Amino acid sequence: MLGLFSEKWNPDGKHVYITGGSSGLGLSLAQILARRGAHISIVARNQGKLDDALASIEKLRTNASQIFKVYSLGLDSGPAAAEALEVVCEAHGGKAPDAVFACAGSSKPMFFVEMKDSDLVDGMMNGYWIQAWTAWAAAKKMTREHKKGAKIILVSSTLGYMSFLGWASYSPAKHALRGLADTLHSELMLYGIGVHIYFPATMYTPGYDEENKTKPDIVKKIESADEGQTAEQAAQALYTGVVNGHTHITGDIITNLFSASTRGAVPRHNWLLEGLYDMVAYIAIPIWRSSVDKQVLAHREEHQQYLISKGFFS
Repeated sequence: MLGLFSEKWNPDGKHVYITGGSSGLGLSLAQILARRGAHISIVARNQGKLDDALASIEKLRTNASQIFKVYSLGLDSGPAAAEALEVVCEAHGGKAPDAVFACAGSSKPMFFVEMKDSDLVDGMMNGYWIQAWTAWAAAKKMTREHKKGAKIILVSSTLGYMSFLGWASYSPAKHALRGLADTLHSELMLYGIGVHIYFPATMYTPGYDEENKTKPDIVKKIESADEGQTAEQAAQALYTGVVNGHTHITGDIITNLFSASTRGAVPRHNWLLEGLYDMVAYIAIPIWRSSVDKQVLAHREEHQQYLISKGFFS
């Protein structure tokens, strides 16, 4: 059982930088970390939400020495992410954070044939690059400062293990994050920096409400089999996974099965349990796939009528 006797991560007194921490998963994570004595820096876009986030974590501080800061900054390029990181570090003597949680991102589910080229570009920006640039800036700064024991945590999705219709602008980005995390997990060992990636299932957050504005009904129907989680439940699973040193972090049984069926060369942290998931997934995943395909095919005529009503063929 890999990592059984390794020391657990303790955020008490550590500087934790969270992107996208003004709402949803990032905010719930910030609240957990505030209760555990961490210094917290949050970067997001909306200043009003940032102010509310700051007020919420201030109520949870465990000691007067904790430093809580929020910043309205962009992260959509390498230079922007690097500049944001330097601003965040100013309150900590310019030193790199002890942990970076890249929670920023968004999704816009649609049918592929209805997308504009900008939807595909935005999907990679909001689903991959905003996190990748932050990881890139953090890895450079941590390495230059010989910050052994530091952590970089990326956030993918269950859709980073599999996918189905409607997610053509989002799922590829989440698969790409897995590739990045698996690469960095290996490469950043050279500098003593840990890398983790989280694969949350459906989360009932403001982002979920926003994506439902464009989400096709057939996608909602397929997703109905997933009970979903609150942001608080998802954040607790993420936090627990990082504390325990898990490379791939999951928080529900469905994602556990997809993780088992697509593990590749990812380090194991519970050989017995993951072996059980392997056996269940061997049977359950093909059944799930067949069920989804049947639902998609049954939707074909309705979908054709939908495209006609939208003037797609004219």
